[in-house]
Amino acid sequence: MSSQINIQEPFKRITAEEAKVLMEKGGVHLIDVREPLENAQARLANSKLVPLNALLSRPRQHLNEDNIIFYCAEGIRSAVACEMAAAVGFENLYNLEGGINAWSAKGLPVER
Repeated sequence: MSSQINIQEPFKRITAEEAKVLMEKGGVHLIDVREPLENAQARLANSKLVPLNALLSRPRQHLNEDNIIFYCAEGIRSAVACEMAAAVGFENLYNLEGGINAWSAKGLPVER
């Protein structure tokens, strides 16, 4: 018998297309966990910049509503942000897989 434990992640991994649909429906909050210099180059419309280190050191100061799509450049830092948000009690969390790079590669709009 296998003793493998299947631990489900406390967030949903979504594609750029899925993120776009959620954003169009409304009610989701976008949080960019990249650094200010990265954010200045390109960002998703209506997103809030909260660098990952700031989020990790003071999550309750930066998170006040559920239904959050976190994104970064590739989807790695945002997955960490999802884990932190889940750890402090948020439940409807989404990680933009591939980050803003995947979003841009699909030709979806960014602000500069």
